[in-house]
Amino acid sequence: MPEQSYAGQGEHTPSYYAASANPAPARPALTGDQRFDICIVGAGYSGLSAGLHLAEKGHNVAIVEGAQVGWGASGRNGGQIVNGLNASLQTIARRYGHDMSRFVAGIAQEGQEIIRDRIATYDIKCGLKNGNVFTGYTSAHMRELEDRRALWASYGLTAQEMLSKEDLRAKVGSDVYAGGLIDHTGGHMHPLNLALGEAAAFEQNGGVIFERTPVTAVDDTGPAPVVKTAKGQITCNTLILCGNAYLGSVVPKLAVRVMPVSTQMIATAPLGDELAAQLIPSDHCFEDIRYILDYFRLSEDNRMIFGGGVGYGGTDPSDLTRKIRPAMLKVFPALRDIPIDYAWSGNFALSFSRVPQMGRIGQNIYFAHGYSGHGVTGSHLFGRILSEAVDADLSRFDVFAGVPWYPFPGGRLLRVPYSMMGAWYYALKDRLGL
Repeated sequence: MPEQSYAGQGEHTPSYYAASANPAPARPALTGDQRFDICIVGAGYSGLSAGLHLAEKGHNVAIVEGAQVGWGASGRNGGQIVNGLNASLQTIARRYGHDMSRFVAGIAQEGQEIIRDRIATYDIKCGLKNGNVFTGYTSAHMRELEDRRALWASYGLTAQEMLSKEDLRAKVGSDVYAGGLIDHTGGHMHPLNLALGEAAAFEQNGGVIFERTPVTAVDDTGPAPVVKTAKGQITCNTLILCGNAYLGSVVPKLAVRVMPVSTQMIATAPLGDELAAQLIPSDHCFEDIRYILDYFRLSEDNRMIFGGGVGYGGTDPSDLTRKIRPAMLKVFPALRDIPIDYAWSGNFALSFSRVPQMGRIGQNIYFAHGYSGHGVTGSHLFGRILSEAVDADLSRFDVFAGVPWYPFPGGRLLRVPYSMMGAWYYALKDRLGL
């Protein structure tokens, strides 16, 4: 098998995050035949969360990563700590019943609590800042935000507060919005540095990470799963699959469940304290509530990090800056003459229902994926639930494992055009203000 893989030679994509990452050790690739009690595929947030929870309890755990820690969505995302799932509590209640919506509401903020606990416990340097704001362009958007606030409050989640146009203007220096909704328990941080800090914490607790080791196959025919790679393999009692959008076809049973979708980001040159304070005086992070949304925040060194757009199937436009910069200038015309220092993209895994999937293959292979663009908090939560299941507490695992999953209409062949048609429809509604 050639050394080249989906991850190239394993280097991080040339993003702002990679350029400003904290130092990390060089970790070996897997060679030879090895044995661990638990093997995890994927050193992103899901795998690191599950691994750290298990290692803290004394389990013998190894993580196999195709590239480097945080190489995928965990190290490239917008860095926004957003509570809840992609599918709203209203949608979950309608599809799966009020018992399920109450269950999801009960864990809606747990992911951010895990992140904050990890940062505090292990002194992870990732520039954590508080507050995230959802913005609306139209009166219909504002009604949607008010409905969300009221629904969350009905479940006892009262950290959200409506913002009028004037209220919002005090938090972000732009006149394009009709108002917004702030979640005081949200926030933002440097996503790659969070992943690197969690990896160090995992190793501090006895965990082992193999980098630049793409998995070529998973043998689940025997009583002990075997994870095969180009130069070695791991036999384990329990296997956890956390490859998400980058697992590919290694496990065919999972490949049909999700679709990789790319999103693109740019980072400007440093703005300086004065301009940064004019544009985002609150230093919160922001995202609008359109179907194809924009999101933005300030970095620790006062760059504007602005993202948006989607590429179904994981495809990217030929010029990332040309795609994203016009959207940024509509919100912040003052950035017209500011250089763009970095432009990058990354894939997230979209499930057809927009609800993350968790389940088991046989008795000792677990998986979680399909966060559908809300993976920062969801992955940390699902990693904890996976660790509970491995420790024989299936109470929360079984709830999510029991949620039905639906294939994309037309299967793998037609899932991209089908999703593009849906995106065009909702984008038209956004443009018409419906």
